[in-house]
Amino acid sequence: MSLIWLQVGQCGNQIGQEWWQILSSNVTDADRYPYFSRDGLINSICVDTEPKVIRKLRQQVKRGYFRDGNIIVGQRGRGNNWAYGYQGISSSAEQSLLDRTMEAFRKEVERRDCYSGTVILHSLCGGTGSGLGSRLCEEIREAYPAGYILSVTAAPHETGDSPLQHYNSLLCLAWMQRFCDGILLFQNDEVMKRATSLVEKKTFTASGLQPSVSLTSMNTHIASCLVGLFCPVYSLRTRSSVSVGLEPWELIRCLCPMSTMKFLHTSVVCSRGAASWDKVTSSVVQTIPRANPRGQLHHSLSVLAVARNSQDYPFLLSRDAVLMKLRQAYRCVSWNPSPIHCWTDPQNILDPSCQSHSLTVCANHSSAADLMSGVLSKARAMYDAGAYLHWYRRFGCEDHHFQMSFDTLDSVVEEYRGLGVP
Repeated sequence: MSLIWLQVGQCGNQIGQEWWQILSSNVTDADRYPYFSRDGLINSICVDTEPKVIRKLRQQVKRGYFRDGNIIVGQRGRGNNWAYGYQGISSSAEQSLLDRTMEAFRKEVERRDCYSGTVILHSLCGGTGSGLGSRLCEEIREAYPAGYILSVTAAPHETGDSPLQHYNSLLCLAWMQRFCDGILLFQNDEVMKRATSLVEKKTFTASGLQPSVSLTSMNTHIASCLVGLFCPVYSLRTRSSVSVGLEPWELIRCLCPMSTMKFLHTSVVCSRGAASWDKVTSSVVQTIPRANPRGQLHHSLSVLAVARNSQDYPFLLSRDAVLMKLRQAYRCVSWNPSPIHCWTDPQNILDPSCQSHSLTVCANHSSAADLMSGVLSKARAMYDAGAYLHWYRRFGCEDHHFQMSFDTLDSVVEEYRGLGVP
């Protein structure tokens, strides 16, 4: 009972909805305690500046209940503005969402036998997810410095979700780099591509038109990646076969040994029937970004593979071949003595109704620099032109905040681009 789940903004709560639906329906009673309190309530704080999404969340998650005091909602949005979300509303008409959230967080910490960390779900684009999410990470780090913070972050479409998305992404990424121990980064364009391929496998269209992909399908894919990584695995249970929720913190320990590089790329493949592990591994490998726009090959600092199967013996026979294939495909750096890790569990929670197996691979991968480079170039062009800056200055975001963020992401990009250099 050491984890606290924190869902911030529309995107964070929609991903959380899919996560809790999968988890509450499939996790066994013995493994509930990292995610549910002893009184049966879900270990999550849900925060948004508008009530609509959280209202739907509470209706959709049928086999679990959220604590009333952990539902923190406002009555007006944050205008897709990081500074507005970070600073909040200075009005007596609406009590600070930050204060209410931190009070709920304190009470959740006191319910724990031993608080070890927080998983925060949010986006880079919206004002609440990016701005309030950044502020909460900062406040939690200051109040509970010994606990881990793992961010699950959704990046906007490259073509544009909002005219302010580049500023919001710049500032939020810089805050995540400063205050989080690890960042699971999901790019909407890549998530849509993956969700589309899954829909195509399940749907036949006589017209040959590409089937449409809903936002729910994209959120379900992200939630499936989280389930593959965070659901209890046999490898991390106690001797009495009890899960204490070590998975997020062991993931950080395995994949983020250097504080300058902590952005993680995740892929998952789930297969029914008798498909070989080599075929499943090949499907995962196909999702890896190969090179940046300049043609430079990507590399990985470290890789974690999580294999779930109704019978783990076949995987154990293939384990060495699978890990070698992943090590080569992800181009693990030669100077890391232990670049690849493996967890196994004899149950596939992603598809427990039949014989199936899944492979979830998470890597500290240099493709994160591509996203940050794009954000830097577009945000710089806007900043140099003075575009929209008055919207941020209005809420106390000044030039030094932007300059610090530019410098932070520049250094991260430089670190990742140096991964493959001998």
